[in-house]
Parts: sequence; structure tokens; C-alpha cells
Amino acid sequence: MSELVNILYRNAVVLLQELIATPSPSGQEEGTADILASFLEKRGVEGLERSGNNVWAFNRYRDPAKPTILLNSHHDTVKPNPAYTRDPFTPQIEEGKLYGLGSNDAGAGVVALTAAFLWFYDRQGMPYNICLALTAEEEISGRNGIESIMPLIGQVDFAIVGEPTGMRMAIAERGLVVLDCTAPGTAGHAAREEGENAIYNAMRDIEWFRTYRFPRESELFGGVKMSVTVIAAGTQHNVVPAECRFTVDVRVTDRYTNEEVVETVKRHVTCQVEPRSVRLKPSYIDPAHPIVRAGTELGLTTFGSPTTSDQALLDVPSLKIGPGDSARSHSADEYILLDEIRQGIEIYIAMLGRLLDGANDRGE
Repeated sequence: MSELVNILYRNAVVLLQELIATPSPSGQEEGTADILASFLEKRGVEGLERSGNNVWAFNRYRDPAKPTILLNSHHDTVKPNPAYTRDPFTPQIEEGKLYGLGSNDAGAGVVALTAAFLWFYDRQGMPYNICLALTAEEEISGRNGIESIMPLIGQVDFAIVGEPTGMRMAIAERGLVVLDCTAPGTAGHAAREEGENAIYNAMRDIEWFRTYRFPRESELFGGVKMSVTVIAAGTQHNVVPAECRFTVDVRVTDRYTNEEVVETVKRHVTCQVEPRSVRLKPSYIDPAHPIVRAGTELGLTTFGSPTTSDQALLDVPSLKIGPGDSARSHSADEYILLDEIRQGIEIYIAMLGRLLDGANDRGE
């Protein structure tokens, strides 16, 4: 890569240090949004847009008649893990590692995608527009994040979502549905065997959740996974409970929609079932999609991701790929390798370059 990549890399590291030093828990990302907007403006990016704590911009020679690629990552973080032995907001570089909260998830993705965007920003005659969107509230799947600005961005044809995957290509991602279930009963005195015990009624449905297997299985994930994770009932030892509430965590594969899973559950259980949301959809991009092919030609591998991201809120094909390791996310003493940042920048540029040059060769 050229000296320009070296400059982009050095600037990316400095930018990430500034982001780490600025607390940005979900919903309170004003400071990091200011930093990102200022960084882009100082590098000549025109037409910068901001809504809440979301910042986005298009390449200089945007053509509304052309399709658009979305480059997206999030600059919010979780709260610091109490097991930290370092100050989570002091960016420290030691032995090739940059430590700090959000360095891995997903600050490295933010700065690497930003560098790739700047690489292509002034290029003329591209067959695609490129939109960089650095967004808020990903960690809480908030409504003031990527979902809130997609209508403002306009038509997008596909997206690259920057999350720590070790620069492996996640071509699918599980969706998430949380079900609040209520099994009814009738209160009575435990000594006289009165009433109908809501706990026993709940147990029958809980056993169904434990044993049921959805018939369609995903090649990447296997089956839909349902786990009962919370339960509450009763007020005192001698009263038969009239209600038992429990919560089910459902991880949906690319073979079902969230709505299909909820309807299946309701047909099989007797308790009342209320999904908290069906917004966090499973995602899938065809391995034959040009952006996946571009990565494959570079030797990148594909997998299905069990974790959720802003992919779940996008209604377009999307590929999740970014520097870092998902296992470090939300951990104490979070870090990113400096080499991972450089590699991320280089791979993003190479993937997009192959895609854009290939489209030009085909006359698209």
C-alpha cells in the first residue's frame, strides 16, 4: 500500500485514542460524535450530516443515479467492566496493543472504515456512491441509532458493518427476540389444595421451549435456539400462585423471520406470549454477492455470527467484517492490536477497490 495508507493508519490510531478518552456510553455519545464530525471536516469532507449523535457523509462526487454502499460502525460503548485494572478512558499503547474501552468494540471498526472512506472520497467515476455512517446506541439497539437515520440517508443497496470479526466475513447473523410469558392460575390456600398452580402450568410450556425443534435448519447456525432465562412467581409459602412470569431468549436463524417464530410459539404454548420487539432481525447476504466475492478473492473466510449488531436493523444485504476479536468485546482491559487496525484499513480498501474496479470492468 502507498504512503497515503500509512498516513490514514497513523491518523486512525490518533482518532481512536481520542475516542477512547471520551466516554460514550449508549445514549450519551455527544462527545465522540463531535470528535468524528470534526475529524471528517478537517479532512475536507463536505456535506457532513448529523442527527442526534449519528454522523454521516457521502463521497464528494455522489451521483443519485448510482447505487450506494453503506459503511457503518458504532461509536457508543457499554459501561466499563468492573474488573478493569486500567483506567478504561486512558488510551495506552503497550507492546503493539492499544488499550481502552471501545478500542475493540467497535472503535477500531469506526476508524478503519473512516480511513477507507477517505481513501475513496475524492475518486471520480466510481460505479457506486459510498456513504459513511458512524452511529449511536448500537449496544442497546436504541431507536436513536442507525435505524433513525436510514430514511435520511435514502436508498442503500448493501452495507458493510464494522464489528470485531478478525476480518472474517460474517455473511449471516442471528436475530433476537425476547419473549415475556405469563402462565395464569388461580390463587388458593396451599394446605387445602385450592386453586390452580400457575407454576405447574408454566412448567409445561417451559418444557416445550426446552425440547421443541424448529423444522427448518440453517446451514450456518443449525436450529433456532430458545432459552428460558428468567422466572418469577408467588408471594408467600402457603398461597398457590395465580401467575407465573418467565422470559425466553430466542436466537433466530436466517431460515425464519422473527414474526414466524413468534407465531409458532403462540400456536404451541398455553401461556400468554408478548415479544418485547421483533426489530432485531436475522440477516443474510448471498455468498455470490459481489462484495463477498471480493473478500473471497482476497483469501478472506466466511462464517455465521451468533451475536447481534446494527445489521439486525438494516433492510438491505449486509456484510459484517472488522478488525478485532469479538471475544474481547465488553471484557476488562479491552484492547486492539495496532496491526489489526492497519490490516482492517488495508482489507477494506482492497475489498472496495476490487468491487469498484470489477463493476467498471463490467460496464456497470
